[in-house]
Amino acid sequence: MKNIALLGSTGSIGTQVLDVVSRLEGRLRVVGLAAHRSVELLAEQVRYFRPCVVCVGREEDIPRLKQLLDGHTSGMEILWGTQGLKQVATTPQADTVVVSVAGTVGLEPTIEAISAGKDIALASKEVLVAAGNIVTRLVREKGVRLLPIDSEHSAIFQCLQGEDQRKISKIMLTASGGAFATHPMEQLRSVTVEQALAHPTWNMGRKITVDSATLMNKCLEIIEAHWLFNVDFSRIQVVIHPQSIVHSMVEFEDGSVLAQLGEPDMRLPIQYALLYPERVNTGLPRLDITARGTLTIYQPDPERYPALALGYRAAEEGGTMPTVMNAANEVAVGSFLEGKIGFLDIVRIVHDTMDKHLSVQSPDLQQILDADSWARETARQFAEELIG
Repeated sequence: MKNIALLGSTGSIGTQVLDVVSRLEGRLRVVGLAAHRSVELLAEQVRYFRPCVVCVGREEDIPRLKQLLDGHTSGMEILWGTQGLKQVATTPQADTVVVSVAGTVGLEPTIEAISAGKDIALASKEVLVAAGNIVTRLVREKGVRLLPIDSEHSAIFQCLQGEDQRKISKIMLTASGGAFATHPMEQLRSVTVEQALAHPTWNMGRKITVDSATLMNKCLEIIEAHWLFNVDFSRIQVVIHPQSIVHSMVEFEDGSVLAQLGEPDMRLPIQYALLYPERVNTGLPRLDITARGTLTIYQPDPERYPALALGYRAAEEGGTMPTVMNAANEVAVGSFLEGKIGFLDIVRIVHDTMDKHLSVQSPDLQQILDADSWARETARQFAEELIG
């Protein structure tokens, strides 16, 4: 029995984590759950999994949660806010902490969980984007495992089993191309939120679906792959693969290329991370490669995906620049989802925010958090100018 604490239990990844847990009855036990605003769904999860500790986003949500639980809170600790998130991440009963919260809010709880000796199953790209050096150094010092949940990084991780990582020649991150991979370029300025959220292959949260359309998700994944696999940015390539069957590839020095294939279903990499190195049949969908027909892979068009250049720029400049890129993108995507700015304005806001930032090299945690706050405020100002 492995005990897990789940940060972000009501989001797209979090609900799929709990689906995997329910398929592995007797193998995994949920001892901690943390959510932000979806109190009703959290209450359902608490009633089913009976964790020891629960966290909500706001203190005023606690009475509502208790009401929904109808007195069934005996022996359960209910917390709130950032401090509560940290307590769930460090609860003594947990062996593994699954981090699937959006944004840099998961950074401090992840660091504290590692410091407490917990293994980390990581779905939040922002943790390594903002503080990859701090997190990976701490992982080495504490001797814990950092297991990727992102389908691309899980694919690379699986391809590297039994291999010498020093022999990697190139990592190829596959991207679906998002909702506008074949959309007429001249019409991108007027696309709607609903169109952007119509992902052709994956069922994901709203923010990551928009990131898939801009390719900003690959910008974050480039930086994440660098820290996970110790590969220079110049040897990390992004390719478009519309069918989302090849989840990523690794080329080795001898020219061999290994790829991991599967249905576009996040429960597969989630299960691999939670049970690693064991593989178990839990009835998840299987790939019938003969029924899929032709698989296509090609280079991304830099004019269609200008965000990609910003990703490599942030990666090369390092320091606090990846933090700024991520924070500005979160603000810009939020404004787009609210219908306040256009689709093409997202990358424009990120570009302008990065241009205004002087990167701090080798930042400590406080400098990273300060850069994150600065970037959010700066991006909001740029968004307000566009709205005006």
